[in-house]
This record gives sequence, C-alpha cells and structure tokens, in this order.
Amino acid sequence: MATAALDKPQISDAEWEARQQLAACYRVFDMLGWSEMIYNHITLKIPGEDGAFLINPFGLHFSEVTASNLVKIDIDGNKLDDSPYPVNLAGFTQHAVFHRHLPDAHCIMHTHTTAGMAVSSVEGGLKPTNFYACNFIGQIAYHDFEGVTVRSEEGERLVKNLGDKRVMFLKNHGILVMGRTLPEAFIKHWSLQRACEIQIATASMGAPIEVSPEVIAVHQRDLSKVQIPGGAGKADFDAMVRLVDKIDTSWRN
Repeated sequence: MATAALDKPQISDAEWEARQQLAACYRVFDMLGWSEMIYNHITLKIPGEDGAFLINPFGLHFSEVTASNLVKIDIDGNKLDDSPYPVNLAGFTQHAVFHRHLPDAHCIMHTHTTAGMAVSSVEGGLKPTNFYACNFIGQIAYHDFEGVTVRSEEGERLVKNLGDKRVMFLKNHGILVMGRTLPEAFIKHWSLQRACEIQIATASMGAPIEVSPEVIAVHQRDLSKVQIPGGAGKADFDAMVRLVDKIDTSWRN
C-alpha cells in the first residue's frame, strides 16, 4: 500500500501507512455489510510507537472513515492528535485492555454482525458443522455478557477468559478477533463470519452433520498449506482493497 505524508510534520511514514491500511479496512467492512451505524471498532497499533494506536472517530459511519480522520490515542484513551472527534468509551475500554496486556494483539476487530451476534447468543456457540467452523474449533474463547463494555473492571475478566486464544465470542454480543497484523485479523474475522452465516443457514435445514475431532485436527494442520505467500490474510485483504478502490478512493486521504 502506498505511503504518503500527512500534512503534519509529526506524522511518520509508518503511521501514515498504518492509517491508510486501517481506513481501507473500515471501507472493506462497510462494503461487506459489516457496518453497525456509527458503532463497532477496529483498532491498530502504530508501528514504532509504544502505547499508541488508531481508532475510528466516534460519530462517523465506516463509509466515512479516511486515513486522516482516524483518531490517534494512547493506552489510557487520551487523544494524541488534534482530532475534533471523540472516542467511544465502549470501544476504547474493550480494545485497550487487550492492547495493554497482549503484545501480539496489534489489530483488534469487534463487530455486531447479524450472524456473529446470533451464534454468540446460542448455547454452545460455534459448532464444527462446516469448513470454516473447523478452522476455529478449540481456538475460540467465550465471555459472558455484562452489559455495555464501559467499566474498566470487566477488562480483567476479558483477559482471563481469552487466555491463550485470539478469537472470542462475546456472548449475546458479537465477534472479537485479533491478529499480529491487520490482514491476519481480517482473514480471521472473514472466516469466522462465514462460519456463522453457514451455521445459521444449516440450522434452518435440519440436523447438521458434525465433523469429528480427528478430521478437525487434520484440517487445521493442513490449512497453512493453502496460504499464499505474504503472510496470513495479506492477499485476501489486498483483493478486497482493490474492490473498494473501484467504488471510492477517498479513504486514502
């Protein structure tokens, strides 16, 4: 992705590239139908800056996010730029606790998609009944619904329930995924969303066929053999950005 310099001397090339990548991701989410009014969040650490990350401006739709209007905040939620936009406390509280405690959580995505919320709201959560679901069996954490995530004390329970997983269903609430890179988090979210959509469709047709633990183990072992070079999710994300560019390139500004 091309880099440029924001019209502010304190913006590094690394930050600008992160801004463009994150802005593109918000537009991709909107294109895929994952927007939720002005709510939900994708956050991204800024390379080379400890405790600094980018979040969407509260009040803007995903389709309005651009590289320059993303808000730069520290780990305590203080704005590090002169953005006129506020930060959603619910988004900051949930994301910041993971950014603070998990060094590998460079990108965190949380959505309220219909399929994600539906599967998070049934006993047992995701079931091993389709290709994409088998990607995640044994790798998903669950956290009980405690209301809007604005209280800092919930953070300890979120981290404890996540454990060594990097994908979580917030029960009765939605999807939470994180990755070492934005493309890695993206492909996790896309695959989990597809798994949820297919689970819902399957449930409407009758008794689903569950895949055995033995086959799931082989499936997960072999997934890496079908990845395109460049890192997890990179080729997939780049393809989605090309589609977004055919619709609107304003996110780059």
